[in-house]
Amino acid sequence: MKLISQIKAYWRTVVLTKEAMIVLIAMYFAIVINFPIVERIYQLSTAGHLIFSLTPVLVLTGFFIIIFSLLSSRFIFKPLLTLLLISSAAAMYAMLQYNVLFDYSMIENIFETNSSEAISYLSSRSILYVVVFGVLPSIFLWCTPMAPSGGMFRTLLRRIALGVIGFALVGIVTLFFYKDYASVGRNNHYLNKMIIPAHIFNTVKYLNNTYFTQHLPYAERGQDAALLDSKNNKPTLFVLVVGETARAENMAYYGYGRNTNPYTEDLGLIAVNDVSSCGTATAHSLPCMFSDFTHDNYNREQANAQDNVLDVMKEAGVEVVWFDNDGGDKEVAARIIKHEIPASLDNALCDGQSCFDEILVQQLSAYLSEKVANKNQHALTNQMVALHTIGSHGPTYYNRYPKKLQRFEPACERSDIENCSDTEIINVYDNTLVYTDYVLAQTIELLEQYSSEYNVAMVYLSDHGESLGENGLYLHGTPYAIAPSQQTHVPWLMWLPESYTESKMLDRSCIVKQATQGEHSHDNLFHTLLGLYGVQTHLRNSQLDISQNCRIK
Repeated sequence: MKLISQIKAYWRTVVLTKEAMIVLIAMYFAIVINFPIVERIYQLSTAGHLIFSLTPVLVLTGFFIIIFSLLSSRFIFKPLLTLLLISSAAAMYAMLQYNVLFDYSMIENIFETNSSEAISYLSSRSILYVVVFGVLPSIFLWCTPMAPSGGMFRTLLRRIALGVIGFALVGIVTLFFYKDYASVGRNNHYLNKMIIPAHIFNTVKYLNNTYFTQHLPYAERGQDAALLDSKNNKPTLFVLVVGETARAENMAYYGYGRNTNPYTEDLGLIAVNDVSSCGTATAHSLPCMFSDFTHDNYNREQANAQDNVLDVMKEAGVEVVWFDNDGGDKEVAARIIKHEIPASLDNALCDGQSCFDEILVQQLSAYLSEKVANKNQHALTNQMVALHTIGSHGPTYYNRYPKKLQRFEPACERSDIENCSDTEIINVYDNTLVYTDYVLAQTIELLEQYSSEYNVAMVYLSDHGESLGENGLYLHGTPYAIAPSQQTHVPWLMWLPESYTESKMLDRSCIVKQATQGEHSHDNLFHTLLGLYGVQTHLRNSQLDISQNCRIK
């Protein structure tokens, strides 16, 4: 108690000028908060460049001195720095543990993640990081007395002097090490995205684009869409299962050493070869894969302002329905019938935080049962049903499948997966893929029950992949230019019975050949869905339609 009293007494004598506080906070951000980028530049430095590898601290200190000097207004200084400290501590944790970069696409993904998914990232370790590196420095900021600034002129001179010091630090380092920075930066464009708190800049940019920027007028582009008649005159029931966070590398269909597809292995699924995703996060990939944009020219604002493939099918007279178990459709289903499954649903498959994907099969079953039961009053119509799964969404992979269907053990059963062994992480992730396979098998079984009323088919395609610790990377959302194949190569499976392809005047063996040769991507989905369903429109690009050369004349 005496020691605590002495510390309190000493603390009362500590008085800092605002300029001293700015320098301290700037050094803290440069040395502690931005340790990840300082460490990365050190690792990238070649032999004989030890001095250069130590200069990032000086550059960042000068940079933050300049920035914080500009934000030193009496009324916003402490509140704003508190926000920066706490959010930056969280960003540092994510970067250190998962190698997450908070660029614009990551911020977009964060804002469009539902609350239950966001909570899954919390752990005792992450909370401790925020407390130690964010909350405690904030307490220091608020509790440390600061000397009066004096007159306005004197304050202005101090700020100018501080700014000059900041520019001097940056300038001197640049003068002597410009070539080194140019070389490292030219070959590692992601480095600028590692600077914390870049997330604040990207957050402001996202909020401005989303809420304060006038959106483009909507363009209906699929008015010429027309549906070809089926050979047997039966209506079509086509189910599109949208996967979440499934990577092709761990699928048995793509040569994985484990059988992660035990439930569908004998059901005649076609595995589309070498499929690349449009992005590495749902917020980017989902609207992209349903649009007719390619990965190279995709723009979300433009995509949201025009018909996607579901809208085109609706224009052709198809009844299009979206069932969502992944927290949102990212505006893909904005103009069609949509059913969002609440985690609070009174169902054994839901626990209040999330639902197992079998709930989608239940919902589909009830939907189809009602359609068939009322077919005397309302004739059966052509159907396109999208099931948006929660799939393999991490880091709480163990919550994505029922315990009774766990196939690989031991499995990582914690959210801070970096504290699990590689074996445990791979086991729990593979269990999610096995469960997805089970859900696909259940979906196919359900569709077969309605094959007398409909021409039935199913396609499964994941939105992006996942890193499981390879090269220190976890989860997903890495900028596409530097993302590993585990995050960009995804499974695409198609269940197309002979009865379906015959009804659509398609050669199934030809489709198998087209799908299993060459390279494919999300770019193909828009056009292939139209081709497989039999929708004619000027929007369909025959070169991107896998079924294009397989139509029987």
